[in-house]
Amino acid sequence: MSDIKPFQVEISDEELASLKTKLKNTRFPEAETPDDWSQGVPLAYIRELTEYWEKDYDLRRIESRLNTYPQFRTELDGLNIHFLHIRSPEENALPLIMTHGWPGSVIEFLKVIEPLTDPVSHGGDASDAFHLVCPALPGYGFSDKPSQPGWGVEKIGQEWANLMARLGYERYVAQGGDWGAAVTTMIGITDTEHCGAIHLNMPIVQVDPETMDNLTELEQKAMAGMKHYRDWDSGYSKEQSTRPQTVGYGLVDSPVGQAAWIIEKFWAWMDCDGHPENVLTRDELLDNVMMYWLTASGASSGRLYWESFGGGGRSDEVTVPTGCSIFPKEIFLCSKRWAEKRFTNLIYWNELEKGGHFAAFEQPELFVNEVRSCFKSVR
Repeated sequence: MSDIKPFQVEISDEELASLKTKLKNTRFPEAETPDDWSQGVPLAYIRELTEYWEKDYDLRRIESRLNTYPQFRTELDGLNIHFLHIRSPEENALPLIMTHGWPGSVIEFLKVIEPLTDPVSHGGDASDAFHLVCPALPGYGFSDKPSQPGWGVEKIGQEWANLMARLGYERYVAQGGDWGAAVTTMIGITDTEHCGAIHLNMPIVQVDPETMDNLTELEQKAMAGMKHYRDWDSGYSKEQSTRPQTVGYGLVDSPVGQAAWIIEKFWAWMDCDGHPENVLTRDELLDNVMMYWLTASGASSGRLYWESFGGGGRSDEVTVPTGCSIFPKEIFLCSKRWAEKRFTNLIYWNELEKGGHFAAFEQPELFVNEVRSCFKSVR
């Protein structure tokens, strides 16, 4: 198709030299006063990470990792959107569009691409196969940055439906977490003609006031988690939803500032027992940071908060078949009875024993099994 153009990541030597110089010349603050992460990423760790990033990390690693897979760009309402498109060797595979969130990227999905598209080679059956589409959100990664307001989650959901149509998929399913869950939910609301089902690993629902007098253990944990988020974990969100441009200057100019802004959330939101490198390697953490640094998307990625918290989303009832996988360290937990109030055609529900916000990145095997199990009944 002439309006879908092949894409390869190409990083110039000048970009990498500039990054090394900035890392070498970083001006660090003094150390935090407590001996923990409660004020943010500890100085000792960020110094260690910075030195590794400058001297040992393969700065072209992300280029080679992404270029392993078929990548494309196509214009959707004036923006060129970057996406991975991996067709399964199985002829009857089910088309699936998966959407990441902040502070993630398409890097989150690299471990699950092959098991989802080629299940026979990874412990599954041919009937489990998916044709996979993984777009980068507008303003993220190698997608264009919006130059005008209007790109909230509802619009992105509509454009993702247009992308699937452009790829020739008349019927498809969708999956997402974080902002990807919001976008996927919008797909389920606005494209019921073509979207056969959705799967969410962070379903976005309201607390049901009728349950407040007899909360389950999970619901009590959810309420405590929401309070912790409001009190101690939501400063990034308030800043990005009100002043993304202001915070963007520091994020786009300082690689260490961008890394700390992101990695603190990986520490907070992963099921990592107190340290992000208990779950992801240092290289994997930096791979994701590089998606923001190389594309100077510190400000543009934050604008999705400004767009979507400014009244751009919808809280409609969702009637498309929906599956939910609840990982225990998710930021916002929800119970099945809360979810059923919004998702009225709940076809799959599972509460897992390990994993957090970045499910595909943290627990790829569990994530693949959840996606396979959810969509099995709608093939």
